[in-house]
Amino acid sequence: MGNLTLLGISGSLRRGSYNTALIRIAKEECPPGVDFLTADISTLPLYNEDVRLQGEPPPVIVLKEQIRSAAALLIATPEYNYSIPGVLKNAIDWASRPPETSPLSNKPVALMGAGGMMGTSRAQYHLRQVCVFTNMYPLNKPELFVRRATEKFDEKGNPRDPMLRDRVRNLIAALLAWMERLRDRK
Repeated sequence: MGNLTLLGISGSLRRGSYNTALIRIAKEECPPGVDFLTADISTLPLYNEDVRLQGEPPPVIVLKEQIRSAAALLIATPEYNYSIPGVLKNAIDWASRPPETSPLSNKPVALMGAGGMMGTSRAQYHLRQVCVFTNMYPLNKPELFVRRATEKFDEKGNPRDPMLRDRVRNLIAALLAWMERLRDRK
């Protein structure tokens, strides 16, 4: 496939975030020939169409360029109130406007998340709904839900279970294969 770039986005701003830890693990587990960059969504202002029309803020320009230059996205989302965290939805809202030039359109994406008893399953399913409007191509399987995240990571955000690294590595491999299938269909 040559040198590809994957862009990791954590939907959490918390310093000790398990979802940011998943993004870090993904970076560590990327195969040779794949560059892994991480987006910083912490400095994005709240989406406001009036602001966009006056000129996109610099953090938005950076995010959109990172998305545009990436071959695919890997999003790790927590689950807040049975759904997507506001900060992640805000980043997607900025990147999706205007829809006709959105860098999200036709972008392959894999989802994962670490959380409570259901491991962010509801947030990931809501995120799949957002992928419909943004015209992203979410990978269907494997799904990666890390249940009871407080038990799965140590205090430094390292996985306690080595199988977690395998699951992240398998998700990346499936995303790369999904990109190949999409490319072959063009």
